[in-house]
Amino acid sequence: MESKRIERSEKEWRSRLTPKQYEVTRRKGTEPPFTGKYHDFHGRGTYRCVCCGNSLFNSDAKFDSGTGWPSFWAPISDEGVTTAADTSHFTSRTEVKCARCDAHLGHVFDDGPAPTGQRYCMNSAALGFEGSVET
Repeated sequence: MESKRIERSEKEWRSRLTPKQYEVTRRKGTEPPFTGKYHDFHGRGTYRCVCCGNSLFNSDAKFDSGTGWPSFWAPISDEGVTTAADTSHFTSRTEVKCARCDAHLGHVFDDGPAPTGQRYCMNSAALGFEGSVET
């Protein structure tokens, strides 16, 4: 995880992000399933926070959950992400945020594969990718 904390005004975030990225990361939105650019993406490398560049997930931990969102069984580091209780939408979930800039990334569930049993269900709009693209 990159260590320097990033804080910006809402105006600054709006100027740096696309409307979809802003809605997802700063307003805790979500993209419809099967519409994000990384849900069926098979590149090899690192997924980063679209807001601050923080390293979040490695492609080796990505799996097809069948949910329509990119899913990972673990972050690169427990220090790279934080979690918080989310009781919106009449349900109880665990929100996943970037530890460096507090961007909303998605949610984590206890129905993932081994070795962790976790499913980090992320929004493509919250992620950037650095690595090689498989064809």
